Amino acid sequence: MAMYNPPHPGAFIVAVYLEPNGISGRMLAEKLDVSASTLSRILNGTSRVTPEMALRLAKAIGRTPESWLAMQDAFDLWVARREVDLRRVGKLELEAA
Repeated sequence: MAMYNPPHPGAFIVAVYLEPNGISGRMLAEKLDVSASTLSRILNGTSRVTPEMALRLAKAIGRTPESWLAMQDAFDLWVARREVDLRRVGKLELEAA
């Protein structure tokens, strides 16, 4: 079942890891070995968690890289379902395999 309004991974990182622990985005960016602006775009929800970033997050914060990518995919799919117009998309009739 699709989650209603799943969080962007950046919002999740802020709410679960940064704010409760008093950690700044700049400090996390240093631990991830990325620029503060790169991480800021993720934390603000304007950039995606890529496979490379998922590996970095898994090492620095925890969770698996797959879980970071699954969270990003759930968010992206939720957004797409709200924005993509499928009314003109047809179904392809296929023979049973």
